[in-house]
Amino acid sequence: MPVDEEDMTPTTWNTEMALERLLQLCVSGDRPATRDFIGQVQGQGLSSMQLAQELYWPAMQTIFRMYRQDQLTTLAYQYSTRILRMLVDQAQATYPQRARNGHRLLCVCGQNESEDLAGQLCSDLLEAAGYEILFAAGGVANDEILEEAGLRRPDAIVVFAAAASDAPKIRQLIDLIRSTDANPGMPVFCGGGVFARAPGLAQEIGADGTADDVFAVEEMVRCTLCAPKATPRAQPSKRVRAAVA
Repeated sequence: MPVDEEDMTPTTWNTEMALERLLQLCVSGDRPATRDFIGQVQGQGLSSMQLAQELYWPAMQTIFRMYRQDQLTTLAYQYSTRILRMLVDQAQATYPQRARNGHRLLCVCGQNESEDLAGQLCSDLLEAAGYEILFAAGGVANDEILEEAGLRRPDAIVVFAAAASDAPKIRQLIDLIRSTDANPGMPVFCGGGVFARAPGLAQEIGADGTADDVFAVEEMVRCTLCAPKATPRAQPSKRVRAAVA
């Protein structure tokens, strides 16, 4: 049922209603109305981090799923993803920032807009958590990623993928990293819709772990990087099936 803006009052506002209204605005492409609406929501006391967790991420998941299932036109999808990127950019500027923790992460993703947007949101959250982030997005050749890993020595690589067609390239990247000494012992984490739709795929291609959503990635990375280390690769890392988009 459509949500009337007049119903979004301090006494009736709730997350479900707000999400429904945000989706309507995203699909319509109405940027000014979206900004006004988010301003109203912020007036209820939500922080930028709460907006990202309670509205932007669920909106992304819904938009991506609807488009994949042919429930949205390309025009509505592109309106939505561009508006969501605007909101994610605005939120990032006001995230509370933890002290730098000395860990560097290289984040890459598939080439479509959904993967790029999810990758950006997660990268922003990881940066706010204290990590140095190198966000390369999509379309980067595996040999360039490998070279960068050797030069910049990230503590881990995080890969986002929503399309099944991305899996072979990710497998090749992991095999390439494992077969060279560019950065020995560096874990590779995978997430995205393809891993949710294909249980066991992350383990099959050799990923060291995944997380349920973008807000669980930081805990996964932190637990892995802070865990006591044996001889590199002497024991397989714990792998958990899940997805980030």
